[in-house]
Amino acid sequence: MKQTIRILTTIFLICGCILFFGCSNQHASSENGNQYCTLSVDCSEAIKHSEQLSAGLSEYLPEDGKIFQKTNIKVEDGDSVYDILERSLREEGILMEASFTGDSAYVEGIDNLYEFDCGEVSGWTYYVNGESPQVGCSSYKVHDGDRIEWNYSCNFWSDLEENTEGVS
Repeated sequence: MKQTIRILTTIFLICGCILFFGCSNQHASSENGNQYCTLSVDCSEAIKHSEQLSAGLSEYLPEDGKIFQKTNIKVEDGDSVYDILERSLREEGILMEASFTGDSAYVEGIDNLYEFDCGEVSGWTYYVNGESPQVGCSSYKVHDGDRIEWNYSCNFWSDLEENTEGVS
């Protein structure tokens, strides 16, 4: 009888330890209040249309089109898509230039690739969870789990419409 109680007690303790220690890391971000999103910056369309690029620009672009690989980024309270982009690129030493009208930010260029560098209707645009938000990047507030994708378009975003799901 004592041996049965010892075995049951041991099993109970082992199961308790597994449940307590084994599962605690899964909920660490929600327990300590941290939230994360992913960010990527891609210029593949500019590379596909290199014949339209401003002279000498193609030598500065990454061959695979990935200026900033898909990365988990900690979301601070109240962060906008612009805040995430600006902070992440600054930390990696990647050049970004934006202009402002009031509180509204417009991203003109990333990593030496600017609006109009690939034609009259080229420039940077962003997607959140595969959708193009109807507000500017400084107005869109980021939530836990959001997938932010910045893409360069050479043809007024029509070249990106079919590729938004495949861009990471």
